This record gives sequence, structure tokens and C-alpha cells, in this order.
Amino acid sequence: MQDQQHPLDRTGNLHEAADGARPIPASVLAERLDPGLYLVSTPIGRARDITLRALDVLNAADLLAAEDTRTLRHLMAIHGIPLRGRQILSYHDHNADRARPAILTAITAGRSVAYCSDAGTPLVADPGFRLARDVAAAGGKVHAVPGASALLAALTVAGQPTDRFMFAGFAPSQRGARRRWLKELTEIDATVAIFESPRRVKELLKDLCETDGERDISVCRELTKKFEEVMRGPARTLVDLIPAEGLRGEVVVVLGPPAAVVTDDAAVLDALRARLERMTMRDAVAEVAAETGRPRKEVYRMGLTMQEDGNADDHALA
Repeated sequence: MQDQQHPLDRTGNLHEAADGARPIPASVLAERLDPGLYLVSTPIGRARDITLRALDVLNAADLLAAEDTRTLRHLMAIHGIPLRGRQILSYHDHNADRARPAILTAITAGRSVAYCSDAGTPLVADPGFRLARDVAAAGGKVHAVPGASALLAALTVAGQPTDRFMFAGFAPSQRGARRRWLKELTEIDATVAIFESPRRVKELLKDLCETDGERDISVCRELTKKFEEVMRGPARTLVDLIPAEGLRGEVVVVLGPPAAVVTDDAAVLDALRARLERMTMRDAVAEVAAETGRPRKEVYRMGLTMQEDGNADDHALA
């Protein structure tokens, strides 16, 4: 995290910026927190992306816990949050079983504990799941302190549909497992967000090209930071833009949903006939529209015409 320019001049007074913008003073509260676990979201890039409530919680919590204690100490120093002799416990994937009992004991004793992962929102591809679950199971309160998230930041700038999306976490490092994993993801009718190592992102796109090289994707790098970059286009195009050694910085790859498969009228009618034998027109239309990529209204009209033609044939035979 980068230290930010402090809005105070050498005399400690608020000064007006050169462009006329005036810094706004903000106070950090020290109100006592209710006992429980507070999952505090921290910046993924710029230190000023932290929320005022997060600063309040870090200032008032009885006990602090962090995936990396040095990162949390640095963040608190940037924002002027004193430790006041409070302990920062280390809690990460490799020591979770040893560290968790001390946190549970503190909460059971009526203390408040603030937990921060390295960056972003705890539990979103970060440690904390077992901790939150065990606190809740023991009758303790678990509080979300929302804020920065690489997942949501990437979805915001990717330019892909967000009405339905899936977070797939980190891609497997082994190629065989990664290819099988990608094949499953490309069949999901939703936007998919993937975390990937910057050194392996080119290999990820190569494997994606073997499954669906025309898939519309976005590669989001260094979000919220000085060299933020978003590349958008078909996988087959973007893979050639990435150096052989990979990229620098944190990377989120966002896969757009699969393109709708438009089938001919005969296939739509066959699909409708098969379904109308066992379900209502409404349900049959919904399934066929989703399967074929045809608009629901169009499929519904085709279904009505098919039924009318069928009734006409029955009358003619009579």
C-alpha cells in the first residue's frame, strides 16, 4: 500500500489543494464495540479506499487479527490509528487451527475482535471462513464491515453483464486440472470472475482458447492503483497481447457469458412439442427460450401457432 499525501501543511492546518479542491476533515470514532468478530475490508490498492467505519472499528476493537500483521500495522500507521498497546494476532491459512482458539476465547469473554486479510474483503478467496463459522456456532456475533473488493471492482470495470455472475476463485495451477476447470466454467450461463497469478494469466488464456477462443473476456490488472489496466476482447485476441512472462500486479479475469445458440424454427418446434407433453406452455416456453437463445415472446407465439394448427387438424379429421 502506498502512503498518501497528508492533507495538513507543515503547521498542521488544513490547506487548499492547487486545483481549488479543499480537503474535508473526518473524525475517527472511539465508541466501544459490541462483543464479536468484525470482518474488516481493507484497500486493494490505494490506502484512501478504506471506509470511515473500518477506521472506527480498527480504532475501537479490543483485539486485532490479520492475515499479515505488518500490512495491518502499516495501514493503521498511514491513517493515524494508534495501537495503544493492543496485540495484533497473526491468522492465516497455515496457522488458523492454532490461532483460532485465542480469538474465540476473547469473543466469549466479551471482547471485540477486528480481522483483516491482506487486502480486500475477508473470506472472499481469503482466510476467515472457519473463524466466522466457529464464532457463530459458539453463539458469538459476526459483523461485516464492507469496503474494497477486487471481485466487485473487476465486475464494475470489466464491461461484462452483471445481472448474473459467479466467482470461481483462483484457477488451478496444474494445466490438466485447469483445462477441465475452464471447460466446466465456460458452460455456465453467467459471467464468471477468476483470480489468477499474473505470471500464469497467459497460460490461462491459452487453455481458454482451446475451449472457446471467441469468448468475450476482460483482463483487469492493478485495480485502483496507478497503473490500472483493463483489456477487453475475445480470448484469442487478448492472449497475443500478454507477454510470455505474464503480467505485473494483481489480476482478475472476467469471462462474459456464453453466446446464445440460435436454432432454426424446426428445432424450436420439436423442443416445444417434447416439453408440452409433460409441462405447461409457460414452463415449456421458458426452457426452450433459454436453450435456443430465442426471445420468450417469439417462442410463445410459435407455441400458440403450433397448438392452433394442431386443433385445426383435429377438426378437419372430425
